[in-house]
Amino acid sequence: MQRMTRRGIEWLSAAADYPAACREMWADDPRTPCLLATGRFFDVVSVEQRLGLEMFDRLLRSGLPFGPSVIDRKAQRVGFFLGSKSHESFTHYLGRETSSPPAYRYLGQGCAVVVPGPIPLSGDRYQWLRAPMRRPEANPLRPVAMATALVASAELLARLDRFDEQYPTPYAAVAALPEEPTTDAG
Repeated sequence: MQRMTRRGIEWLSAAADYPAACREMWADDPRTPCLLATGRFFDVVSVEQRLGLEMFDRLLRSGLPFGPSVIDRKAQRVGFFLGSKSHESFTHYLGRETSSPPAYRYLGQGCAVVVPGPIPLSGDRYQWLRAPMRRPEANPLRPVAMATALVASAELLARLDRFDEQYPTPYAAVAALPEEPTTDAG
């Protein structure tokens, strides 16, 4: 879990209908979540929590470019921030990765997202996986990285689920091993 910096607060609160009121609310209680409109400063790709945590880990470990990321523990969703108006490039690259993309929600113009306050605690419903530290730099590779990580993570989880179905117990895995040929030492 991360905390926002002062520059991150300035950038994120600018997306609010009343930025000064948003900053004042966070100054009074830095744990307070806020509903912000998407589409002007940022868009959000939202996926179910299991997939989102795998994507986050994959993006982080691989060093691929990605921006702020948020988790809603109650709704069990993870949101990844993209630059505004990234929908077309995101869906383009997603289509290049697979003909049947995993389930996701794209929040752009006319939508909204709930974000944690600058300093959420570990038990809070909304938390930052990667908090905004400043205004994210425009990076045309972000939608590509997000589409790639979405498909790769969904494929990995599907394979793990098939493994669990095929080998529900350690005995089932051992029983599936081919028999070793016996040699007659005779």
